Amino acid sequence: MRSPDNKIIAVENLWLTFADKNVLEDINLDIYQGDFLLVTGPNGGGKTSLLRTILGLQKPTRGQVLFFEDGFPSSSLDISYLPQKNSIDSRFPITVEEVVASGLIGENRGKKREKGSDKTQIDAMLDLMGIAALRHKPIGVLSGGQLQRALFGRALISQPEMLILDEPVSYIDRQFESRMVEILRDLSSRGTTIMMVSHEIDSFITLSNRNLYIDHTLGDR
Repeated sequence: MRSPDNKIIAVENLWLTFADKNVLEDINLDIYQGDFLLVTGPNGGGKTSLLRTILGLQKPTRGQVLFFEDGFPSSSLDISYLPQKNSIDSRFPITVEEVVASGLIGENRGKKREKGSDKTQIDAMLDLMGIAALRHKPIGVLSGGQLQRALFGRALISQPEMLILDEPVSYIDRQFESRMVEILRDLSSRGTTIMMVSHEIDSFITLSNRNLYIDHTLGDR
């Protein structure tokens, strides 16, 4: 049930302008704990810009993004992000295992873990993503689908309170898309808040409790 106590994000009167062009126009959006928001819209309509602004990676021209915990203002949230694959430099000298492990590092990853638990979590996530055999491969030799699996594993491994996904099914095959659906269904059932941008919504439409359409402005589908 939506209530002030379980609101975790408030996007208020948000505008984003580049070179005198409005990318986002007066966006207002409340996100509640346990929501599964499925976001669609045309290319260039501002979907990724909204995600990046919520994450604090893009400063709005006007308006604000507020975080809450237990009904009170908070300086941050425990959010993991799966960016679009084309935003990743595959020439960077890092292995599949290191990509997944990097999800355990960061300011929102300060959860107490017992010694040795990191390796157990990494092994389990590589298995879940079906990429254990690739763990020592540099990302530059991966297919697009293999890299997407590694990035998905990185986003999941810290068991975040909220998961933001930008076109997560790009490059992956239908078999893993089905696995992704089941993984997200399980996370959603356990209370993880999910916000997902995708052009391919058919497989995920039954998971969402709210479907949004963004073409510079925001509306419900």
